[in-house]
Amino acid sequence: MSVTIRRARPGEAGLVLSFVRELADYEKLLHELEATETDIDAALFCDNPRLFCEIAEWQREAVGFAVWFLNFSTFSGRSGIYLEDLFVRPSHRGNGIGKAMLVHLARECVANGWSRLQWSVLDWNTPSIVFYKSLGAVLMDEWTVCRVSGPALKALAERGG
Repeated sequence: MSVTIRRARPGEAGLVLSFVRELADYEKLLHELEATETDIDAALFCDNPRLFCEIAEWQREAVGFAVWFLNFSTFSGRSGIYLEDLFVRPSHRGNGIGKAMLVHLARECVANGWSRLQWSVLDWNTPSIVFYKSLGAVLMDEWTVCRVSGPALKALAERGG
């Protein structure tokens, strides 16, 4: 058996959202999920999308997804891919599907002259960390992710210059 990777198609926002929901549940973050099918549809299938999604199929069944967008490195002077979400249903793990999706995205970077493929992983997710390292990923422990959201985002936006 082999995996097929393809771009998500219009009409599949519900499928994408179902993967997001499964991922949020796995990461114990389901309480943070706000996205709707309409939100996903608008982001992926608008006239000039800035968000992209690959669907992994195993025996013609959708079993995983990768959601990504372009970022930019001022140091390299080129764009790259930021992988927002990568998820393979537990029943299909171990079949090379996650690896196939990362290879697919790496090829996308190389084909477009982009400088890097980057993502974050939760520090407790040891199986994923081991997997990513086996593919040559370097964990950038010296960097800390920063985020402003919710009420703090609103408060920051309302501050005077």
